[in-house]
Amino acid sequence: MAHLVEVAFKGNRKEFFLWDYPDPPPINAAVIVDVERGEDLGYIHSLGDLAQKRNGGCSHGCGNSLPERKALRLASDKDRGQSNDLTRLNEEARRKAMERVRANGLGMKLSDAEWQWDRKKLTLYFTADKRVDFRNLVRDLASLFRTRIELKQIGVRDEAKRLDGIGRCGRQYCSSSWLPELRPVNLGVAKDQRLSLNPSQISGACGRLMCCLRYEHEFYVQSRKRFPKEGKIVVTRLGEEKVLAVDIFRERISLRGVEGELRSLTLHEFKLETEQLTGGEVLVTNGEEEEAAESISPEEISPELMYTAEHPVFVAPTGNAPTARPASADIAPGTDGREGGSSGKRRRGRRGGRRGRGGEDPNSAGGQ
Repeated sequence: MAHLVEVAFKGNRKEFFLWDYPDPPPINAAVIVDVERGEDLGYIHSLGDLAQKRNGGCSHGCGNSLPERKALRLASDKDRGQSNDLTRLNEEARRKAMERVRANGLGMKLSDAEWQWDRKKLTLYFTADKRVDFRNLVRDLASLFRTRIELKQIGVRDEAKRLDGIGRCGRQYCSSSWLPELRPVNLGVAKDQRLSLNPSQISGACGRLMCCLRYEHEFYVQSRKRFPKEGKIVVTRLGEEKVLAVDIFRERISLRGVEGELRSLTLHEFKLETEQLTGGEVLVTNGEEEEAAESISPEEISPELMYTAEHPVFVAPTGNAPTARPASADIAPGTDGREGGSSGKRRRGRRGGRRGRGGEDPNSAGGQ
């Protein structure tokens, strides 16, 4: 019976293979696996039930189906020695490729180079702000290295995952150590947790918002639904009071009265007061309609975060300027009169007259 194994390669890249032998290989054992157009060397990362679970849930897995490629054999001392030599060759290949990038004047940054174990393929990973035409570069690199060249454009999060490092928490990057999928993080996550919008405090080594901001986000959202919204006017036994702040951990609410007097109540005491005044209806609501109304104003955002947000930040139009049409909204021809389509009216010429109508002079002023 074939065993399912997960094999780790350079740059925290992992793939699944079948081990077609009676006894499974040990963890962290070096194995030679079958890859496209050749063989590669990797290390056993997981097997058995753990490999089955990761195969169904990881982004690099196959779901419920089994992989087609196989792990061929355990690597010998000679195989491992050949793999160690590739560490030096990878850096040399990256530097030579970077020289060709500068010679071609391309706006791209080569992050990493990875030789296949049998030297039949060289993969170069790069980052760029936009799409790059690297067809001439590939031809130059193919003639330089005399092998198959593959260029892969990755994001800055994927770059940090490949290069690895230590985060501000003192531990290895989550994306490199255990995080199976890099989910997007936006500024709303930081605002829901009442964090500072200073990019130096909430950005990771990649320059984007830290992945760990999502870990406790659901807890903050659910906890705040039990409290009144900050800034809301509530009616208590002392009359109308304004909610200044809420402490979801100590379950306390800070209120300010009409005369400016301040007091602090527990959530239980606050509910008792509001229930007595409303006949059992608790005025503690922080529903979805209120959450949707709360938005991030441009004044609260540091200029650096405009470039580190995972999603584009909305900037409200000023004055009477028309609101810009979203870039992702594709306008179908014939659905909007302003885009050249028909919405019940015929398109007129530049001077207002209808062209091609019998007897009318298109150059006439009209109405004479």
